[in-house]
Formats: sequence, C-alpha cells, structure tokens
Amino acid sequence: MGPIDLHHQGVERVIGAYLVETSDGPAVFDCGPASALPTLEAGLRQRGVELTDVRHLLLSHIHLDHAGAAGTIVREHPHIEVHVSAIGAPHLVDPSRLEASARRLYGDTFDPLWGELVPVPEENIRIVGDEVVGLECFASPGHASHHICFAHKDGTLYAGDAAGVRIAPSRLVLPPTPPPDVDVAAWNLTLDELERRAPKRLALVHYGAFDDIERHLSELRDRLHQWEQVVEAGATQDEFVERVHAGLGELDDDGLQAVERAMPMWQSYAGLKRWVDKVKNPARDGASSPGRAGRVRGKDAGSARIE
Repeated sequence: MGPIDLHHQGVERVIGAYLVETSDGPAVFDCGPASALPTLEAGLRQRGVELTDVRHLLLSHIHLDHAGAAGTIVREHPHIEVHVSAIGAPHLVDPSRLEASARRLYGDTFDPLWGELVPVPEENIRIVGDEVVGLECFASPGHASHHICFAHKDGTLYAGDAAGVRIAPSRLVLPPTPPPDVDVAAWNLTLDELERRAPKRLALVHYGAFDDIERHLSELRDRLHQWEQVVEAGATQDEFVERVHAGLGELDDDGLQAVERAMPMWQSYAGLKRWVDKVKNPARDGASSPGRAGRVRGKDAGSARIE
C-alpha cells in the first residue's frame, strides 16, 4: 500500500507516512511532523484506522519531517510504543537540543513548519533490535548516523531516507545529504546492504513506493558520487544548486517544488561540504561554515537536524 500524503504546508508529495500491518497490530512508519498530524489522522481514517488502533510507531530516524509528531501522538495515545535506534532515542526523550538547533535554522518558520515538539516518555521508547513486531530491522547510516530500516515479510523495505528521495511518478532518484552527520562512505555500505537484501519494493517517505529496485539504487549511488565530486572539485553553493537543478529537467514545476521542500539543495550542499572538509580534505576542515552555507527561504524547508 502506498503512502499517506501528509500534504506538508499544503503541498502534495513532500512527506508521506505508511500504515504497516505487524505481528502486534497496526503501526505507522515515520509519522511526520506535528504540524501535519491532523492530515495523518485523516489519512488513517480513510483506511479504516484511528490512532487509537495504532500500537506502534516505527521511526527510521528522528529528523522532524519523519518523527516530529511522535511525542504529540504518545501524549494523546499513551499506549503506543515508539521504536527507534539507540542513537536517536535520547533526542526523543529530551528533544531540547534538537529543537534549539532547528529553531536557530528555521527561525520564525519553525512553528508553522513543524508544530509542537513534545518529549516521548522514556517508558514508551523501545530500542530496536534485529526484529521489531515481525519486521526485520537493521542500521542504515549515511543520510544520518541514527538511521534504521524495517523490512516487512511481504517484501516491502520501509527505507526512510536511506534509499533517497524520489517524487512519484518521477524516475529521478536523489540523495538528501544534510548536515551535520551525512557520511558518504557509510551510505555506500548501506546501499550494498539494501542491494543484498533485494526487497520487492522500496517505501520512501519522500515520496512513494517503487519496485524498480536495481535501477533505483544504482542511480542513487551514482548521483551521490557525482554530487560528492562536484563539491570536492570546489563548487560554490550556487554552482552546486545550478548543476543539480539542470539535471532535474524531467520534473515539472510541482515536482521540483516538492523536491526542494523535501530536500532543499542548499542543505545537501552544506552536508556534502562538511563531509568533504572533514573526511576527504581534513586540512581544510573549518575553512567554511556549513551553518552559513544557506538560509531557509520562506517555506522551502526540508527536515531539521541535530547540530
């Protein structure tokens, strides 16, 4: 089954959530931000499910576009268990650092973009192991150090951002590479693991479910390498964004708008610049500040990060 479109900021195909049947009842994979919670509830209702029926939240990682509503949901439905990586869990229990970082980044746009950020009680947190309510679970760093994926027995891999961004019905596959902890080397290993597992379909939060697995992952790997090379060669932010947009020619205006909202290109540049400076050119680390590489442009905002 495809994603529930959360219509973030009134735009289609930016953020999706998935209703997942588990061995212990209904679950939601990546619940989205609190600002889109009414839309999530309406989407679940259209599928015959209320949040009172949901028993589990399965979180790929804790960026606000994927997990921002978790605390609000648990506050209203305290029976729900929240499954998250050991690295991400402390930031759900105490989101103050995450919120402070996001508010510095988004300023006055934080509240309309993301809504209220509520702590998840520690008793509701479940640190994932190899299996979660009948789904296989495994670490998938690269986009973020705390990223995990869930593999359903029906062949669906709930991939979060580990399999990139692809706005249905487009075939373009893009790597969201935000600061502060994008790791290109780790992401390539994660792609190796996704290929080894050979799922039947990839469920992406941004945006859709796809079954052309081999082509999809190959394009993601190639574009990640290409973007890294562009930044390593010394491209400025404006040059990087111009080159990326030139390669998105098949997208219509709505598709391009959805891509920029799901993964603002200035954020992808900032993350890759930080990676190149810290790992590939350590002597240059600190020569530029990813935090100053770009600013939020009105409502064009992707996901908040831990700084």
